[in-house]
Amino acid sequence: MKNVTFRQLRTFVEVARHLSFARAAEILHLTPPAVTMQIKELETAIDLPLFDRQGRRISLTTAGEYFLVYAKRMLATLKDADNAMSRFRRLETGLLTIGMVSTAKYFVPRLLARFRQEHPGIDVKLEVGNREQLVALLHNGEVDLAIMGRPPKEMATRTEPFAAHPLVFVAPPGHPIMKIGHPPLSALEPYPLIVREQASGTRAALERFYQEQRQDMHINMEMPSNETIKQAVMAGMGLSFLSLHTLNLELELGLLELVLVEGSPVMRTWNVVHLQAKMLSPPAEALRYFILEEGETFLAAQDRRWLQPNATPAPDPSGPV
Repeated sequence: MKNVTFRQLRTFVEVARHLSFARAAEILHLTPPAVTMQIKELETAIDLPLFDRQGRRISLTTAGEYFLVYAKRMLATLKDADNAMSRFRRLETGLLTIGMVSTAKYFVPRLLARFRQEHPGIDVKLEVGNREQLVALLHNGEVDLAIMGRPPKEMATRTEPFAAHPLVFVAPPGHPIMKIGHPPLSALEPYPLIVREQASGTRAALERFYQEQRQDMHINMEMPSNETIKQAVMAGMGLSFLSLHTLNLELELGLLELVLVEGSPVMRTWNVVHLQAKMLSPPAEALRYFILEEGETFLAAQDRRWLQPNATPAPDPSGPV
């Protein structure tokens, strides 16, 4: 183990992430033979095979799966050390890795574009997934900052709210439910309900809303993608419950309509999150400050456009989702 290099660890993690030597070579700007050599040298150093090779297909061995956990930790520690040294140099250059739940991808890139106008020396890499996947990225130290709703309780994080997050019911234009101005939640029962998967924050918010309203939720379809759900609703397959921040284009074009159910919109909060034990680099601190300063104004302008003044937000006694 004493001859293992960080270059070998980086190469191993990329091959393990994509299960492809060619893809890892492309990402690392190396040739495929160079990647193969790095992996062979690593396997020789630890005296164990890390990958099963069957033709062009590869998979991690049991030893490889265990070693991947430690490799990620070592690389995360190295990055923390680099961030600490950057504080002394006060550099605002380098690469930031930002994690976000899939719902946030509808506005975070535009915020980042504005950020990079002020900080052109900082490059940003985005990691997108559902809440469960994002929590794993945070835990492994693979992201500098995370944009999410419900912060993780299973680890020590610094969580700072920066904007309101309305969640709303939607229907296709001309749906019968639209004839009722502010329907009670019970009025939705005759119609199919299309929802996000269990691991998403949107699904958790919907389930909590039904509990607060003392209504039983009858799910007809479950889908892991906001885009797929929107297409299904537009096709007349049912109603759904989504973040308002995913709907700007469809509302603009008249492809979807808001169903102003009594007690909605359900108001939650967007948060910027990082591990308490993680020392942020100057670029990460700059982005954190930018999001806290600019995020609310940026999103509030969109919210005001679509939410009627007389829509009454639901209380959220248990905190952000």
